[in-house]
Amino acid sequence: MSDAKVHDYEPLIEGLDLPDPDDRHVLAAAIRCNANAIVTFNLKDFPEEPLRQYDIEVIHPDDFILCQIDMAPTLCCRAFQAQRLALRHPPLSVESFLATLQKQQLPQTVSKLREFSDFL
Repeated sequence: MSDAKVHDYEPLIEGLDLPDPDDRHVLAAAIRCNANAIVTFNLKDFPEEPLRQYDIEVIHPDDFILCQIDMAPTLCCRAFQAQRLALRHPPLSVESFLATLQKQQLPQTVSKLREFSDFL
């Protein structure tokens, strides 16, 4: 997707202050493309204060995915089903697929998807 690539964010990097300087490019790209949020497991390295001035929030992937499922369950179930069916070596049962998501720190997502397991 060419429209998903962020350009010209590099000049912003030096002026940003985050706990891990190696994460500044992420915030710079988010600023440049007027993002509303950064979705990351790495919440501690994106504290609220430096992001507030840009109206950017940091969201854990589990919270983000849960919100997507709540807004469009049919569309999300189709996407999860397509992802599961694409895993062919070895193929994954719904339960194995959900167990994999659980291991990836997505407990709320797994709990919600269990409600739709017939469609995955």
